[in-house]
Amino acid sequence: MTLKNRASHKFQKVALPPGSLVYTGKQTMEAVEIHLIDYNGNTFQEKELSKIDDILPFKELPTVTWVNINGLYNIELIEKIGQLFSIHPLILEDILSINQRPKMEEYENILFIVLRILRYHDETNSVESEQVSFILGNNFLFTFQEKPGDVFDPVRARLRQNKGKIRTLGPDYLAYSLIDAIVDNYFLVLEKIGDWIEDLEDRLIQNPTHDILKNLHNLKRELINLRKSVWPLRDLLSGLERSDSPLIQKTTVIYLRDVYDHTIQIIDTIESYRDIVSGMLDTYLSSVSNKMNEIMKVLTIIATIFIPLTFIAGVYGMNFEYMPELHWKWGYPVVWLVMIAIALFMVIFFRKKKWL
Repeated sequence: MTLKNRASHKFQKVALPPGSLVYTGKQTMEAVEIHLIDYNGNTFQEKELSKIDDILPFKELPTVTWVNINGLYNIELIEKIGQLFSIHPLILEDILSINQRPKMEEYENILFIVLRILRYHDETNSVESEQVSFILGNNFLFTFQEKPGDVFDPVRARLRQNKGKIRTLGPDYLAYSLIDAIVDNYFLVLEKIGDWIEDLEDRLIQNPTHDILKNLHNLKRELINLRKSVWPLRDLLSGLERSDSPLIQKTTVIYLRDVYDHTIQIIDTIESYRDIVSGMLDTYLSSVSNKMNEIMKVLTIIATIFIPLTFIAGVYGMNFEYMPELHWKWGYPVVWLVMIAIALFMVIFFRKKKWL
């Protein structure tokens, strides 16, 4: 989304009171998808829901209920969720405002978390960022996405196959698992960007063209967007670690600390890539400058060779009546020989000085 589009979406909320529900994105699907997973150590069920009221039977169960919603344009549905689960209007407003920075907010009985899912497109060499919002409660977890497709399939597979201890722990561990999946996907995106950088480095050394400069600027812009998506994540995870909320168990804090370490690695990698791209831009400018200097050197040498030749031709082109060489039989070939000799001498001199 361009800066102009982002600004136009934000203008939709100008002068509205706090908590006003306005979706600032674009409708990318025909119908909202509601996917529910309910589980504990012994039971598991998964289903697609046709309406949000179908969640009510799971509200008071002691099991963990994960509800994933794809599609945010249905404001009535989001508002209904807020009514059923007593969610503050400001949270619902942030869910529908899709340009939020990663953050964590504590409320009386829930935790609200905002993250960014990143996707790398090989065809266009671009990184797409999508907001995903978490609402963590005592026995439930809501996740809100703009469109279908995410990085949570490994977590779903672990739940279905009862691998590890994910089904024996609470919704806070489920939230950790989803956050970990998002952060792990950042490594895959950075790997793709690393390949892109290596390709540009090879092309830059061989032949620095204007197309490479355009790619470098696009790469620099993508790294800036990555930095905006990842840097706040460090503070978010640090806040979850230090949180006194009863929704975060002490056993989960250890795992959150591991995700925090991964985030630091990602930030260091992004900063390294930014330094490399800045160096590549300097290299491109130096290469273009050197190439221009080489061209100017060749043109200068050619001009220097022709300066004395032009002088001789100019002298004998004046055609004064008493110029004796004009009537000399060998005058024309001698002038040619002198001019060729001067040109050869200058070429040999330039080669000896290693200017050619």
